[in-house]
Amino acid sequence: MTVSDLPLVSFFKRLVDPLIILSVLYVFTVMHGVPFKPYYVLLMIVTFFISSHVYTEINPYRAWYEGNLFAYARDVFVGWIIIILILLMIGKLTGFYNEYHLRVMLSWFVVTPCLLVAGHLFVRSITVRKMKSGGTRSAIIVGANEVGLELAERVATHPYLFMEMHGFFDDRTESRNESNSELPMLGKIETVADYVREHNIKMIFISLPMSAQPRISKLLEELKDATASIYFVPDIYIFDLMTARFDHIGGLPVVAVCETPFMGLNSIIKRMSDIVLALVFLILLSPIMLLVACAVKLSSSGPILFKQRRYGLDGEEINVYKFRSMTVCENGAEVRQAQANDVRVTKVGGILRRTSLDELPQFFNVLQGRMSIVGPRPHAVAHNEMYRKLIKGYMLRHKVKPGITGWAQVNGFRGETDTLEKMEWRIEYDLEYLRNWSLWLDLRIILLTVWVVLRRQNAY
Repeated sequence: MTVSDLPLVSFFKRLVDPLIILSVLYVFTVMHGVPFKPYYVLLMIVTFFISSHVYTEINPYRAWYEGNLFAYARDVFVGWIIIILILLMIGKLTGFYNEYHLRVMLSWFVVTPCLLVAGHLFVRSITVRKMKSGGTRSAIIVGANEVGLELAERVATHPYLFMEMHGFFDDRTESRNESNSELPMLGKIETVADYVREHNIKMIFISLPMSAQPRISKLLEELKDATASIYFVPDIYIFDLMTARFDHIGGLPVVAVCETPFMGLNSIIKRMSDIVLALVFLILLSPIMLLVACAVKLSSSGPILFKQRRYGLDGEEINVYKFRSMTVCENGAEVRQAQANDVRVTKVGGILRRTSLDELPQFFNVLQGRMSIVGPRPHAVAHNEMYRKLIKGYMLRHKVKPGITGWAQVNGFRGETDTLEKMEWRIEYDLEYLRNWSLWLDLRIILLTVWVVLRRQNAY
């Protein structure tokens, strides 16, 4: 169980969700008079593991904690659609697809997400009554610094954490104290142990910096005879880190401070979605791509496709494909970005760039595994070498594959970045995408990209 879970909620997340899914399947086999063959047992086992992983990654409870019921229901239904797609793919690949009764499966597909939402709303009503009846956990924060204030704010805005935060302890004087919180200063660190015993505090969060190790050791010694749960809130999280998390190497705990968000199941989900979407787009757009190729070839001399060296995953060079839109194929140490009324752009190229049709061959890059549908847009190698020296954290965007479209592009930073400030904003959006990645965010960016392209914003 995590700090944020009550036992009832944790139980529902880890066990009851999969049990609801499996129970509904069993009930519909009985209702339709279908024998419960070993194939259904196998389906239940596979579904149990898939649903547990998918809902862990999507985490609809995040919206549930915040009271956003629409977002919660949306995440439950999106997660269920992903589960169904994975099951259908497995069924096709294994040949088991025809072993299941169609009416049973359709009923199961439709009813299950509705019962999941209803079940969670029932638990929500129980936990609300528990909170009103005094089922909260008393807590204090040792260290009124930036990370301690952030923790206090999150507890205040997430009532379903069921924590009653009493206040801060800190050795600094009032004039130096950074606290702008409504929580009171309860005293100096040397008084923590007495306060914990006197007020029967259940949880202690230590947000002191790593340099305060002697004071932390002394405090832990004084709290040895207390029953409160003690948690460290590492001050490394106040830095601009990407996907910081705890991990283990051979049983030894380590802290990842700069890691790709596409680890484990995330990497599989991301790659599968890339392949499926790339194939769909290529099939649908193949007539348009054929017409564009003919137009490029007939309108000006030169190759149909332009291959430009760019940085891919982990900073390795890749060749990115585009329909040629200029009279030149610049790929050297200096590459000038396209500008409004650029004389290098051909007449056909101007149309391609305004409509983003020149980017369509990059779906082949996606199938090759060099790019993703959504991710930070790749820059020319020459631009990378320049900006990595000017913008802090610039190369972190290369912890993932570059994308055909990205979070920066749908937020107004598409096309030329003629100032350092614009590039800094683009990088900020790229890193924000990496910190908050989800399959739902990818789908949202794809839909927003269509709108941006139709508006022809910043394209020339």
